[in-house]
Amino acid sequence: MGRTEAIVFGGGCFWCTEAVFTMFEGVVSAVSGYAGGHVPNPTYEQVCSGRTGHAEVLRIEYDPERIPLEKLLDVFFDMHDPTTPNRQGPDEGSQYRSMILYESDGQRQIIDKSIEKAQRSFQKPIVTEVRKLDRFYPAEDYHQDYYRNNPLQPYCLIVIGPKVRKIKKKYGLK
Repeated sequence: MGRTEAIVFGGGCFWCTEAVFTMFEGVVSAVSGYAGGHVPNPTYEQVCSGRTGHAEVLRIEYDPERIPLEKLLDVFFDMHDPTTPNRQGPDEGSQYRSMILYESDGQRQIIDKSIEKAQRSFQKPIVTEVRKLDRFYPAEDYHQDYYRNNPLQPYCLIVIGPKVRKIKKKYGLK
């Protein structure tokens, strides 16, 4: 494995985001967490209140030789609706906003081009928040690998399962 890079995506519930991105070769790790807010070391309950400024996010460490950032961004825009502010499906609130938090200026340039490309697929404007990553706080252990560990939980069956199947079909994954 070569050098890795990291990117942070907020695309609604982090359980969904994690379930999608862990299916791809080249994703080295995926950690659910919180970012984008003003409260240090927030808890899930605090973030759910909508008063911390944080969003549920996924920090993805990836090998750019095996999966380029452009492909990760394509998946990101395919897996959620980046035109709905503070909402994804049944999940509503600023903690579910669409966001991309980058680590380098090179990543920012790729993100800007990707948004321009993705906009062609949406009638409404993309409202994804894009900014440099300040701090990332890992979520509690029970949120990690949630879909894999709880496949029969109703939210997993009703919300995450269809999203995973859609991405598998679009990208030819097994």
